Amino acid sequence: MNQRIQTLCVKEAHDKKTTKPHTLPIYATSSFDLPSIEDGMEIFQDPTKGHLYARFNNPTSDAVAAKIALLEAHNTGKNDAWGIMTSSGMSAITTLLLSLLEAGDKVLTQGNLYGGTTELIKNQIPKYGIKAVLTNLVDIDLVQRQLERDKQIKLIYFETPSNPALDCIDIKAIADVAQAHDVITVIDNTFCTPLIQQPLLFGADYVIHSTSKYLNGHGNSISGVIIGTTPERYNKVWSTMKLLGTNCNAWDAWLVNNGMKTLALRMEKHSANCLALSEYLKDHRAIESVNYLGLPGHKFHELASKQMKLYGGMMCFEVKGGLKAGIKFMNSLTIGSLAPTMGDVDTLIMHPASMSHLNIEKSIRLENGITDSLIRVSVGIEDIQDLIEDFDRALMATLS
Repeated sequence: MNQRIQTLCVKEAHDKKTTKPHTLPIYATSSFDLPSIEDGMEIFQDPTKGHLYARFNNPTSDAVAAKIALLEAHNTGKNDAWGIMTSSGMSAITTLLLSLLEAGDKVLTQGNLYGGTTELIKNQIPKYGIKAVLTNLVDIDLVQRQLERDKQIKLIYFETPSNPALDCIDIKAIADVAQAHDVITVIDNTFCTPLIQQPLLFGADYVIHSTSKYLNGHGNSISGVIIGTTPERYNKVWSTMKLLGTNCNAWDAWLVNNGMKTLALRMEKHSANCLALSEYLKDHRAIESVNYLGLPGHKFHELASKQMKLYGGMMCFEVKGGLKAGIKFMNSLTIGSLAPTMGDVDTLIMHPASMSHLNIEKSIRLENGITDSLIRVSVGIEDIQDLIEDFDRALMATLS
């Protein structure tokens, strides 16, 4: 059919290449053409059969989600693991909670979560009739008693290590007691990534990540991911995601995929640098205390050694002289950037009390070790000697 020029302008160009692209393409399209109405009917009933609309799924984000699921399930025996990418780490948490809980249910969680997660669970989720119960998840006997006493608790949500206090929770112990009471477990594995810790291996039901952090590693995208097992669970979470509109776009998913290609190398270097820096700082005369799981004297060192392959790139510490000295230290750094995030290739410094945990009640914050003088460090992959020299110079400035 000989079409007119105006029609040709509108008609989509077609890629005539027959060779496979070496790098995952970015599918920058809002919808997908269907070969037939029958195909459309089949895909509407089963989203794994194809693609219809980018809010439902997208080939780029689907491929990246499947890759992360493969990493989380590697050598765990969870061959039915799946992933769903979302628009952010917070949207992953929101999507998952709203897909699993209903009015009248309760979430059992810890008091030292990331500040944004605490705000979500305490202030936003209750608007849907879902209540939060804060407890000490390190105490498994206490968790057991709470589940026995309160049958409205339907889900346990936790971070291990916690952000920023680095408390560790025994994943297998929590999963075992939760399963005995028919309670769902959800763990935020952002700090570790699957290269360091695999919660599915220890019995967790769902894993979430802010993929903006270590999985991407370069600070240039915002996205999240939900990992689970079984097709039934997938359909439940996917249905909520598509209706909330919390889907990840193809560009951000593509950036995460690029970052993951160096994930194994980066996590080893982050961990090695963090250990070396913490060992140096613990004996520094300007330091009050250092909190890093890799230090043998740490209260969670043994548990971390059991369920983590490395100790990660996150640490926190307090400078002698309190908040005033801490501020002087942070402003004196030249290598570490002051930024409200973590997991990038470069070193990032944050003051939790005035940033990530600004809107958390001070009593809750202090009870969980998040003091006014606490400084969180996401240790980068720079030359470790440069980092040590820069930290030493900034710390010495606090003594003058």
